Amino acid sequence: MESEESSKKKFASIDDIPGLGQSTANRLRELGFNTVESLAMATVRELVQAGIGERKAFEIINAARSSTSLSFIRVDELVEKRQNVMRLTTGSKKLDALLGGGIETQSITEFYGEYGSGKSQIAHQLCVNVQLSTEKGGLNGGALYVDTENTFRTERITPMARHVGLDPDEAFKHIILAEAYTSDHQIFLLENADKIVKENNIRLIIVDSLTAHFRSEYIGRESLAERQQKLNQHMHKLIRLARAFNAVAFVTNQVMASPDVFFEEPVRPVGGHIVAHTSHTRIFLRKAKRGPVRIARLVSSPYLPEGECLFMITENGIEDVGEEHSVE
Repeated sequence: MESEESSKKKFASIDDIPGLGQSTANRLRELGFNTVESLAMATVRELVQAGIGERKAFEIINAARSSTSLSFIRVDELVEKRQNVMRLTTGSKKLDALLGGGIETQSITEFYGEYGSGKSQIAHQLCVNVQLSTEKGGLNGGALYVDTENTFRTERITPMARHVGLDPDEAFKHIILAEAYTSDHQIFLLENADKIVKENNIRLIIVDSLTAHFRSEYIGRESLAERQQKLNQHMHKLIRLARAFNAVAFVTNQVMASPDVFFEEPVRPVGGHIVAHTSHTRIFLRKAKRGPVRIARLVSSPYLPEGECLFMITENGIEDVGEEHSVE
C-alpha cells in the first residue's frame, strides 16, 4: 500500500525518487538524465550503464513514469490529452494552414530541400515566433537551436523580432544556441539537453541540420547500418524531449539526387527510412522560378492531406505571397 502511494507522488527532481541514492543520481546526471521527465522516457538498458541493476532500473523508471503520468489510457482520454498539443505559427497563414494550423508540439516536423530553399530561414523565424503569446501564435517560451552547419545568424533574428513587435535584445535572451562539431557531439548535446529545456522554458527544439554530420562522417555502405542506428536513437531522444516538455521539435534536412526517378521529385531527403518513419510531418521546400517566393509541399503527415502552398522569405522573415509576386 505504501509503495502504491509513493508511486503516485510528483517528484520535483530525480533526487526525490525513492531508493535513488546521491551517488547513483550523480552517475545518472553524467549520462544526461537530469530530470524526472528524462528518466520517465529512459530504457532499462540506458540506466544499467550507470551501474544500476536491471530490477532497480525498472523500479526507477516506473516511479518516474508514474510521476509524469505516462501510462495506458483510453482513447477518449487521449482525445482530451491531445487538446494539450499546441501549435506554433510559421509567420505565413498559408503555410500554417498547410500544417493544420501551425507546427504542432509533441512531434517532429521536418523541412527538407536544396541549398537556399529556406530551411534555416524558417528555423530563425520560429526562434522568434515561439516567444510570442499564444494569442499571436507563439508558445510563450524559448528556443534551443542545435546548429550543425554554422547557419545561425543574430543579424537575421533582429529584423524578424522587430517585425513581430519584440525587442531584439530581449529575443536573444530566450534563444539558447549549441554548436555541434561532430555527429557524436550533436548526439551528446541532445542527450544532455533536458535540464536546459526545463530551466529555460524551452518550447522549441531545432536541429539544423539533422543529417549533415552523419552524412559526411559515415561514408560507404559498410558504415550505413551504424549511421542509421545512431540517427534512430538521436531522433527518438528528440521526440522524448518534445513529448516530455510539450515542445515543438523542428529539424531541417539535406537532399540527395535521385537519378532513377522519372515521375517524382528528382531529389530525396537524406536519412532513408529511419528519418522518414520518425519524422511525423515532412515538408519539401523548393524555390520558385524567380523572386523571394518558395513552394512548400506537405509530403507526409499522420492525419493531414498532401498539398502545396506558396510563401515568401523577405527582410521581415516568413510572410504570405503578395499579389505583386509571380511564380511563373
